[in-house]
Amino acid sequence: MSQEQPRRPKGQNPIKYGDVFVVSGDLAQKPVAPEDAAMMQSAEARVLGQTQPGGAASVMQSAATRNEQAGLVGHRDVTDVTGDRGVTVTETKVPGRRIITEAVGGQVVEQYVEATPVEAGRSSAIKENAITIGEALEATAQTVGQKAVDQSDASAIQAAEVRATGSNVITPGGLAAMAQSAAAYNADCKLDQDKVKLADVLAGATAKLPADKAATLQDAEGVACAEVRNNPDATATPGGVAASVAAAARLNENVK
Repeated sequence: MSQEQPRRPKGQNPIKYGDVFVVSGDLAQKPVAPEDAAMMQSAEARVLGQTQPGGAASVMQSAATRNEQAGLVGHRDVTDVTGDRGVTVTETKVPGRRIITEAVGGQVVEQYVEATPVEAGRSSAIKENAITIGEALEATAQTVGQKAVDQSDASAIQAAEVRATGSNVITPGGLAAMAQSAAAYNADCKLDQDKVKLADVLAGATAKLPADKAATLQDAEGVACAEVRNNPDATATPGGVAASVAAAARLNENVK
């Protein structure tokens, strides 16, 4: 924490990020602090025009208020992970809706879809459309686009392309081919700034796919297996390819 800590009442524990969000690592063990919540409120207002009911800022504000009232954090406290890496709110616009992704310290804490106005005569068709695998990949470029492509990313992208197109044949010059080339290049590249990033591969993913389809829970499972299987840590990247396809699949299930 950045400020001097008040004395913690015995027997009480603060509400931590891991208590209110699905996060891992150091962030999960950090208490939600008032300045963290204020940062997220500002980010939501800047990107979305207002604080979102039930959004990350609302959840963080509630937790931070309880922590402060219990004397477990100070009013000006900020969690070190949040202070170092910040909070982000991004939106990926697709026809008829936008995908909102909120992250704390580089880890996605909320992802949801909002309807947006569409052209006359298209609303019914757009409303029936679910979020596609290509759109989920574009969301990945927004959330963790600066991550260097590694073999787990490439495997997940390949699995996503196979499921989107329904073909096991890798399209020359397509997303999977680009991702595999990027992973191979990055493995031998010494400087991080020279490595190929996910955004370089996944920006405009929908247009790069020869075919696309709505993301399903089965698709999400297949992509997740590919990503985890090829990660030495046997984990999926928070906000990465598998996480974005899974979020799209869950949202599609909710609007059936």
